[in-house]
Amino acid sequence: MAKKKFVYMLVIILLTVVSFSPYSMADEKVQNTFTSPITGAKFILIQAGTFTMGEARAEVFTLKEPNDAHQVTISKPFYMQTTTVTQGQWKKVMGSNPSSFKNCGDDCPVENVSWYDANDFISKLNGREMTDNYRLPSEAEWEYAARAGTTTRYYTGQCLSTDQANYNGNYPPSGCPKGEYREKTVRVGSFPPNAWGLYDMMGNVWQWCHDWYGIYPAGPVTDPVGPSSGKSRICRGSSWYDDATEFRSAVRGSYLPHEKDVILGFRLVRTP
Repeated sequence: MAKKKFVYMLVIILLTVVSFSPYSMADEKVQNTFTSPITGAKFILIQAGTFTMGEARAEVFTLKEPNDAHQVTISKPFYMQTTTVTQGQWKKVMGSNPSSFKNCGDDCPVENVSWYDANDFISKLNGREMTDNYRLPSEAEWEYAARAGTTTRYYTGQCLSTDQANYNGNYPPSGCPKGEYREKTVRVGSFPPNAWGLYDMMGNVWQWCHDWYGIYPAGPVTDPVGPSSGKSRICRGSSWYDDATEFRSAVRGSYLPHEKDVILGFRLVRTP
């Protein structure tokens, strides 16, 4: 009897420890998100997976556009910031504010920043948080996260309204109604997120990616990061200034890495 009683008590103790363990099931949800202790930026865990990157024929508007669709595998999960970096977040790390639309406020995207500026911010943030986990997304990571499992022109379907993104509504997608042209940035998160909880993956500001601009590979690839050198760096997502034809999930933009513009911003990814 003594032995059975001992085993019974041991089971009770173990169940109690599991119930109050910091690694209990309740905390598995916490692991799907991350918040920067310095900037307050929120991140969502994007799981690994395979998708079709580039322009399939069903997505382009004219037959003159390239059909460069190819299979890409993202082999490791990563955290992606739910919004672009804001003016307030930039000031917490850098002290000043380079944005042209300062009157928009701290919750609006930082813009007028070069690729080098974005990486300077990342370096300082990594230093403040004593990590090396923050970085710009690869182009493949960006498109994978923007599509959020969709295969249509936009993650909203075949149309994109100005109730769904901040762009020049005078030039909507073919067959879709005109909308508002705000002529400036707006607060991040002003529109519904995509299916993976990411805001403003289209519109407001173009977003710097890590990659040099280059031709896509012909066949399937895993974790591509672009060519080893080049002249311009990739930007994705388009901006408040552009029309809807520049907004497709697969549309690529590029700027010289030292260029700054009122349509250029960025968002972070973080290695788990």
